[in-house]
Amino acid sequence: MKKVMSFSAVLMLGLIASQVLPGVVEGNYATFRTAVNTMLYICLSFIMINVGREFELDKSRWRSYVGDYFIAMATAAMPWLLIALYYVFVLLPPELWGSGEAWKENLLLSRFAAPTSAGILFTMLAALQLGKTWMYRKIQVLAIFDDLDTILLMIPLQIMMIGMRWQLFAIIVVVFVLLWLGWKKLDTYEMPQGWYYILFYAVIIYGLTHGVYLVTKHFFGEEGGIHIEVLLPAFVWGMILKTKHSESKHEHRAADAISIIFMFLVGLSMPLFVGSGGVAAAASDSITATQPMMSWGEIALHVLAVSFLSNLGKLFPMLFYRDHKLVERLALSIGMFTRGEVGAGVIFIALGYNLGGPALIISVLTLALNLLLTGIFVLWVKKLALKAYPAEVA
Repeated sequence: MKKVMSFSAVLMLGLIASQVLPGVVEGNYATFRTAVNTMLYICLSFIMINVGREFELDKSRWRSYVGDYFIAMATAAMPWLLIALYYVFVLLPPELWGSGEAWKENLLLSRFAAPTSAGILFTMLAALQLGKTWMYRKIQVLAIFDDLDTILLMIPLQIMMIGMRWQLFAIIVVVFVLLWLGWKKLDTYEMPQGWYYILFYAVIIYGLTHGVYLVTKHFFGEEGGIHIEVLLPAFVWGMILKTKHSESKHEHRAADAISIIFMFLVGLSMPLFVGSGGVAAAASDSITATQPMMSWGEIALHVLAVSFLSNLGKLFPMLFYRDHKLVERLALSIGMFTRGEVGAGVIFIALGYNLGGPALIISVLTLALNLLLTGIFVLWVKKLALKAYPAEVA
């Protein structure tokens, strides 16, 4: 519980700092932002390597996972689409409802609501001796597929943002090669996996992806640069490592510290929305960023509405697995409510496309609220699990 509370607290601290520091660093702000973004990408790469390391599948039973994947995909898609519709039809004026640019921006920005972070849930259920139950095994599968689906769907969204250029085909080739490599070499390579080694791998992955961008930018200009986000390369690298689980407190503390730093940096990366200029000045070429800021009371109401929609969409698994009790399916669905670093990573990527305005602030605060509510979600799942599996708990 302390972990998720810390995530929310440092995210809010970073958000506050993002409004104060521009006036403090003044002329050095561009250098400061470059350093923050570099650290952010390295932390995100570290997190995604660990997500990939949890991706454990029996390839001989791949057909049995097809149904789970499509349920996980729909569970990720429902909150995403509900929030995209809300952002367009509630936050934007009617004259922009038919704008293709507005839809592209909001489809990317609302993707933050898709991924589930079930790590704390796994730990709690295992402590209750529920590690061998259907609910525990199914949450593991759906949560990992949920993250994978988020990563894969970010690719077409990013392609929509950059338009039909030759770089598009280069990115598609890289994606297919990485996916083939991840499946073919899943859980294959024996390599050191202490936290400092994983951090080293994260630095290398960021260096390679950013190096591709710098080289292509040098030869083809700013518009011609090929920008491959670290999400998929880092995830695939984690997949191909032969996973070695460590119960060392030192390892867990180091991983938690990097995640906390990441959440602070996500908040710190927010554009200026308080005072002169605000978000619109920071990103005037974006439709979302040019929308006027709301009062904090209005923002709070929208945060509550978006939180409700994001969790409503996560109830989708209740419609399936009818051979199991309703209480099991409800516990499974509520377990998908939990949010974490991958959603924050999506918000950070959206910032790279100059998305801003009230929708960005609402997204950040919704993520923080869901992090605060994670403890309640976990206790709710625990209560349902005790009801569904009394013999196992006893």
